[in-house]
Amino acid sequence: MTDAAPSEGGRPPTPPENDAVLTEEDGAVLVITINRPEARNAVNGDVARGIAAAAEELESRKDLSIGILTGAGGTFCSGMDLKGFLTGDNPIVEGRGFAGLTQQPPAKPMIAAVEGYALAGGCEVALACDMVVAARDAQFGLPEPKRGLVAGAGGLLRLPQRIPYHIAMEIALTGDKYSAERMAELGFVNRLTDSGGALAAAKELALKVAENAPLALAATKRVIVESADWTSDEAWQKQQEITLPVFTSKDAQEGPAAFAEKRKPNWKGE
Repeated sequence: MTDAAPSEGGRPPTPPENDAVLTEEDGAVLVITINRPEARNAVNGDVARGIAAAAEELESRKDLSIGILTGAGGTFCSGMDLKGFLTGDNPIVEGRGFAGLTQQPPAKPMIAAVEGYALAGGCEVALACDMVVAARDAQFGLPEPKRGLVAGAGGLLRLPQRIPYHIAMEIALTGDKYSAERMAELGFVNRLTDSGGALAAAKELALKVAENAPLALAATKRVIVESADWTSDEAWQKQQEITLPVFTSKDAQEGPAAFAEKRKPNWKGE
């Protein structure tokens, strides 16, 4: 499901599952693009299945360390395809949730590169990512109550974890749009860019992250995500269960060796 050329290592592109989602590789970074600009990248079944397939590709390959999710045509994602919803089109992938992402994001880090609208399910998709880079004129919101619906794809669960409770309540209950600059003030957005620059800035951030060992990145994300549910009595044991395999990996030998030899590490993801 990609229109990308073969990677520098000679690996051919993955055959497309559908053209609603495109993928492209940039070193250890997998860029996933929702490709329905005529519908403001609203999520239908094809988009959900395409993102889920891309997430599985990211997770399964040792040479990929991080993903970027973005949208074609100047819009990130306007949410669920309401027309499709009325005809029974299912934007949910079993086990992964809405957009093939919100219930079970990839184990590896994900960055949302946001231009235009990230509304309703689109905002929930951004919330399912680990970092957000947005153009200053981008807008976020959970307008579901305005349509008689509820933000049930993780927005109500994740938003109060990302920003202060009272502000999360305001955003969720009013259904209004909020600027990327305001969301950055609240800590929702990591980096702001000029209009049209979100993907380039997200790639810059992703490539910086991808310089690090992939096993260490995945373990670090897992500890941060899962530790919210740990008691103080079990936290250290659970952290050790996740991190100990990293310390015994080949990459854990490669990192110190590269440092001692003053060279760039050659990570294997094993």
